Amino acid sequence: MRNVFIDRVKIFVKGGRGGNGAVAFLREKFRPRGGPAGGDGGKGGDVILVATSSKQTLLDFKYKKHFRAQNGEHGKGKNQKGKDGEDLIVYVPVGTVVKDAETGEIICDLVEEGQRCVVARGGRGGRGNAHFATPTDQAPRYAEPGEEGEERWIVLELKLIADVGVVGLPNAGKSTLLSRLTRARPKVADYPFTTITPNLGVLELDYERRIILADIPGLIENAHRGAGLGHEFLRHIERTKLLLHLIDVSDSRERDPLEAFELVNREMELYSEELSKKPQIVVANKIDSLSDRGYLEELREHFESKGYPFHAISAITGEGIEELKELLWKKLKEVENAPAGKV
Repeated sequence: MRNVFIDRVKIFVKGGRGGNGAVAFLREKFRPRGGPAGGDGGKGGDVILVATSSKQTLLDFKYKKHFRAQNGEHGKGKNQKGKDGEDLIVYVPVGTVVKDAETGEIICDLVEEGQRCVVARGGRGGRGNAHFATPTDQAPRYAEPGEEGEERWIVLELKLIADVGVVGLPNAGKSTLLSRLTRARPKVADYPFTTITPNLGVLELDYERRIILADIPGLIENAHRGAGLGHEFLRHIERTKLLLHLIDVSDSRERDPLEAFELVNREMELYSEELSKKPQIVVANKIDSLSDRGYLEELREHFESKGYPFHAISAITGEGIEELKELLWKKLKEVENAPAGKV
């Protein structure tokens, strides 16, 4: 069975109800008028999301949609406080954005291992009648009820956390390139939309130099509107620091490389202007199937004149792959060390 990648779900969360305060009086042998002794109710449990790297998808939430924390216990006699309800811990993948389903407001962004976010607070426990004794009413027969816990529908959106996002049209060779650069083994075939889920891989140049790459499903025209698979996965490019824009330059290519480059950039800009401003490296792929190598120099001149580093490879034969690894590391360090807003 194919591993299903779920990156957006809507769930209901509810904090536990606070316990009621108790109405009670002391009944001890030598204290005939011991007075009110009703204890407070316990606080309801919170619903807490915790980020973990042990999960890579929101699949767990496809079938379980409702999450309720434990209620607080009611207060007891002899001023005994009710037990607080246990918090409900819900684990989500690192990179999960939590939004209010009604308003769209971002509640929290869980980008670090172990980061926590309270999405529904438990209700306060009611006070027992011991709190309400006054000189004129020394035996109150009422107590507070516990408060209801917070409840709401929330949306969980998973955005992959990678250093480099690999983008391009379907069949540009992104999955093959990822398998060359990393230990990832994405599905590869000669037809559009081979990649229907984002793939992560780790490029290890040496013991101390590691780069996380994400192979993003191919974008097509009108992807920002939901055409093809692009709309569902454009969000995964948003966290990356650098884009590797792969173009097909083989003799059998279906689209002009310059046209393909502009189409993908246009779709990213329509989806998010900030996304379109991310630094890019342009990589020409499938040069093993290119009869006129002089065409590569034309492309290099074009892209470098526009400020894009250019490199040519064959993901199939491995030509140019080692040089690309070093180029990725060099450019990534430039991006990380650049002043904010200047790359």
